[in-house]
Amino acid sequence: MAETPSEDRTEILNVAWSDVVRFIRQLSHDLRNHLNAIELQSAYISELEREDELKSEIKRLHEMVARVTSTLQSLSKAVSDVKPNLIPYRAADLAEDLRKKIDHDFSGESAVINWNIQLGDAMLNVDPQLLQEAFTELFANAFRLTRDKGTIVAAVKIDNNQFVFTLEETKSQFDQGTDKWGREPLRKISQGHYSLGLNRVRAIIEAHGGKLHAQHNRNASALTTALVLPVSCASKDA
Repeated sequence: MAETPSEDRTEILNVAWSDVVRFIRQLSHDLRNHLNAIELQSAYISELEREDELKSEIKRLHEMVARVTSTLQSLSKAVSDVKPNLIPYRAADLAEDLRKKIDHDFSGESAVINWNIQLGDAMLNVDPQLLQEAFTELFANAFRLTRDKGTIVAAVKIDNNQFVFTLEETKSQFDQGTDKWGREPLRKISQGHYSLGLNRVRAIIEAHGGKLHAQHNRNASALTTALVLPVSCASKDA
């Protein structure tokens, strides 16, 4: 007997994000256990083998397993809860540390960044390591995703007793909305990328009492992403 449309067994399942996170973390944990076992076994084989050519192939196997393990660790981290360890930190020091990290991590691309830092003596109450992770993800996106040639403007300032970081990149072709910026994990998936980075950035910034938002100006062909954090105290001339 043929099924009527109402009897169609295909359903759209709405799964809670917390359940997705638990699944990803458990799957990552299970797969890493298997990879660790492979790593140990290959190390044992390498000790038994004396032929140089085969030893070279076993070394390549080690490297392949290490890359997969690293990917799984990054995936698990991307969906983990954000629990910042807040400490007093001078805003100017944070910006300088960030600039050095970006120059180091993106040495081949960082020359196109035009920095504009105006912070005075403002102080923040932050987890520097988590914030560097968030900022680095924004730059990684800017360098990885399609953008027009030209400089990337990274501006940092104190505005209305808030630490405001903006990243402006030229994008004439931009077909995404920005109203849900950082709130659509797993929306677009490609090899090695799962739309988790911006979601992680948003979670880090909100854990600090801040906000993440973006805006695309079609007339200027510019995408501006902004991170806003509260300032614990600031100099009068900041």
